[in-house]
Amino acid sequence: MRVSCAAAAALALVAAAGLRAQPQDQLDASKSLFTVLAALDAAGESPEPDSPSNHPLRKAVREAIQARRLASVRDLREFFRQHRQDSSAATMRLYITYGLLTDGPPEFKPKMRLHELPPDVASLAELAPLLRKFCTETNIDELWTRSQPAIDQELARYQGGVINAVQESSGYLRSPLSGGYMGRHFQVYVDLVGAPNQVHFATFLDDYFLVVTHSAEPKIEEIREAWLHFLLDPLATKYAREINEKKALSEFAAAAPALAPHFKDDFLLLVTRSLIKAIEARLTYGAAARQTHIDQAMAEGFILTAHFYEQLPAYEKDERAMRLYFPELITSIDLKKEDKRLEKVRFLSSAPMKVVTPAARPEQPALSGAARQLEDAEELYRKRELGPAREAFLKALEQSGEKRMQAKAYYGLARIAALNRDPAMAEKLFTQTLELEPDAQEKAWSLVYLARLSEAAGERDPAKRYYQEALSVEGASDAARKAAEQGLNKKE
Repeated sequence: MRVSCAAAAALALVAAAGLRAQPQDQLDASKSLFTVLAALDAAGESPEPDSPSNHPLRKAVREAIQARRLASVRDLREFFRQHRQDSSAATMRLYITYGLLTDGPPEFKPKMRLHELPPDVASLAELAPLLRKFCTETNIDELWTRSQPAIDQELARYQGGVINAVQESSGYLRSPLSGGYMGRHFQVYVDLVGAPNQVHFATFLDDYFLVVTHSAEPKIEEIREAWLHFLLDPLATKYAREINEKKALSEFAAAAPALAPHFKDDFLLLVTRSLIKAIEARLTYGAAARQTHIDQAMAEGFILTAHFYEQLPAYEKDERAMRLYFPELITSIDLKKEDKRLEKVRFLSSAPMKVVTPAARPEQPALSGAARQLEDAEELYRKRELGPAREAFLKALEQSGEKRMQAKAYYGLARIAALNRDPAMAEKLFTQTLELEPDAQEKAWSLVYLARLSEAAGERDPAKRYYQEALSVEGASDAARKAAEQGLNKKE
């Protein structure tokens, strides 16, 4: 079973209930992508074959295939060379797109009608029979099965970050968490056999796909950005007339050397990405770093980022969801004001490498004993090293008889039980947390989790009571309050 931020009831314990019951997991691996990229790599046409950033699985799969000296690999090598792209990035993009839009193995039939396929993908029609032969000769089903432990480990590495990014962004926009929102679909695929450090974002009709290959750190920021596009793009389309009334500002974007051409050609997309940049500043940066992020976005050519950043505090105080508030963000654009602002912007000559400036944290005194053990346990939990985290929380329980410290340990164990798909144990441990005088943060979230456990069991009335209790906790975090409000106001 795939690790997912959809469908599985276990993840409903750690994410909002709106993520459940989707027809397809939102975080997954694709057998079709695995096959296409393994074939590309075995044929010697995939970029960076010896990069130290590669996942070990890539080399293992390549060597297993090449050792058999298959005729299908020789045929594929010739095909790939005949269809070689202008750059390695373009090569990866083409075959990732092919893998997304074909249903394989074994057939590799297009998922869309021929005229709906991108022209470069449609031109690869002769690849399907070669891949079918490749699948037979390599016994791709066995290779896929042998690769599952590594794939599942990688998915687990992404799981927590994806849940947090989706939940936080959806909560901010007051939007449903479902990846099948309004008949549309959002999907993240993790790949280990392609070139490393790749992020491929694509939309086809109403489907949104993000493919991430192996990297030292999970590409959570990119996933958040793609999810925000998934939620906001329909609003830009719906209010296209109002947005295009501000299109005169696009002349400034046209003069920004670092801005990619597709943003210069599509004003709706430029406006949406500017709004996303502003939302990211509100969600992911400390107050001291936000203005730097905004200035950077403006210098890159996302010309309305500053406007949206100034308007978002008013939205945050409003009770309406973004889908209802969005028109005000657009109509509030003052062309004269933005002209004056943009005249002062010095655009970058090229796009800089992304540098993330974390929120500044005050220095903390050195920890020891149970406090140090709890800090280590939380760090292991954040990395989703659940076995070691569980042992660390248990050690913390042994080292301190103080109720507050024990509450923190039980709270950590409860979250691990939830992630391990043990709702009965999770309920017991969250209840134990509440009996030990937890601080406001842990108390509020424990109540929220208990509410979600009740909902997963079909018990809506107890869930409502838990949500109401969470809202009454003095000193609870804004995130916990939002989660409780969303749960309480959810339509039955």
